[in-house]
Amino acid sequence: MTSLGIGALAQRAGVRIDTVRYYERSGLLAPKSRLESGYRRYGEAELTRLRFIRRAQVLGFSLKEIGELLALSKARDIARVKRATQMKLADVEERIAALVRMRDALSTLVNTCPGHGEPADCPILKALGGEDGPAPPSTPCAENRGCTTRI
Repeated sequence: MTSLGIGALAQRAGVRIDTVRYYERSGLLAPKSRLESGYRRYGEAELTRLRFIRRAQVLGFSLKEIGELLALSKARDIARVKRATQMKLADVEERIAALVRMRDALSTLVNTCPGHGEPADCPILKALGGEDGPAPPSTPCAENRGCTTRI
């Protein structure tokens, strides 16, 4: 591959041109060169980096965390890469546990509700209002304990 324009790079990576520009503004990606006209040119290394960024996002890494992983990969600090990934895994497991608690609470609410009657007698509304019924589960996100995921 010689060099690609931004459109061709975006197409090969399966992203939009705006995404490439956003990653550039974020400092995660830079063109290999620019033509005298100002057009960006990218090579295989930039395509590989763009794919890395997208795959890391799919695994739940934030752009800040991706930048840190990229810096660690340049420093060849594989032990820190592993620790960062272990921390991400622990965060994902915590979010899964919170979602399971939420699912169980919602299931209980749905199973206790006949689906008819007066709003004042609705077990779901009562539970959400703090009356009879199971309380909604407590989650790290709801308690603002460092969870960045929106549930």
